[in-house]
Amino acid sequence: MTCRMLSLSVSMLALAAPALAEEVNVYSLRQPDLIQPLMDAFTAETGITVNVAHIEKGMVERLQSEGDRSPADVILTVDISKLAQVVDAGVTQPVTSEVLAANIPAELRDPGNQWFGLTARARIVYASNERVKDGEVTTYEDLADPKWKGRICTRPGTHDYNLGLTAAMIVHDGYDATKAWAEGLKANLAKKPQGGDRDQVKSIWTGECDISLGNTYYMGAMLKDPEQKEWANSVRIIYPTFKEGGSHLNVSGMAMTKSAPNKDAALKLMEFLSSDEAQAIYAEANNEFPVKPGVKQSDLVASWGTFTPDSINLMEVAKERPAALKLMEEVNFDG
Repeated sequence: MTCRMLSLSVSMLALAAPALAEEVNVYSLRQPDLIQPLMDAFTAETGITVNVAHIEKGMVERLQSEGDRSPADVILTVDISKLAQVVDAGVTQPVTSEVLAANIPAELRDPGNQWFGLTARARIVYASNERVKDGEVTTYEDLADPKWKGRICTRPGTHDYNLGLTAAMIVHDGYDATKAWAEGLKANLAKKPQGGDRDQVKSIWTGECDISLGNTYYMGAMLKDPEQKEWANSVRIIYPTFKEGGSHLNVSGMAMTKSAPNKDAALKLMEFLSSDEAQAIYAEANNEFPVKPGVKQSDLVASWGTFTPDSINLMEVAKERPAALKLMEEVNFDG
């Protein structure tokens, strides 16, 4: 066979072979049932297959171990501390996208474009409908007021959600004032911090305490659970603010891995997840707040009222997380 004939044969084979289907690989800390509707919608719209690996623990260690051989393109995770962790570990890369910049407010994405918020949740107060009057709690700082002695429940102060709130308070009020606040909050606890946010609402229902700290979306989860619905109906949501700010928000978010073998498909998925369609799916399925302005909240979430989100960038909060942990250990909050 001549060189010319060989070249033609190769060309004909290339034309005859079907194009390789696009795919994108996701490492996710979010529960599969929460994100699968989004992946299905993305595949239906683009034809790109999404392969999701649910990783409960050790995501950073796994990515570091895999290095450049990692199949992962996109990371989905919860909490600003975990987003900052993957960036600090050097397993992500910056993403330049006019779509993401337009869809996601600056305070809910990394200034260096390493991560982008997808949904938001507020750290709020659950208050007894019977024993707490309107207007009794207006700020997070109010929780240290001695009038609440023996009336507050919360999960451990060293949990990521409470560390996020404490770190945000350090940004607003400074370390010393926040330490005094943590001491006052501890003095007001009805019992040792333990359990999750829903356990605290149950304690309000049983009369052990009158108010608790919690994330907003747990209200939706409790209302869907026949056993927990009665707990949920015994409380209402109050949106406290910092004295010099708004209500504390945390996020679930995404990042592109440093190795990303399917970079183009990964960017398409990230942009889709910030779209009106995906944000609406998130809002309805997860009882969370869309991050894209103009996307409607679910009717249930909207029924919890309006609030003013805090405007500080979450990377400022993430930077103070080590200080927040040190502070909680100094006051022996969980002891």
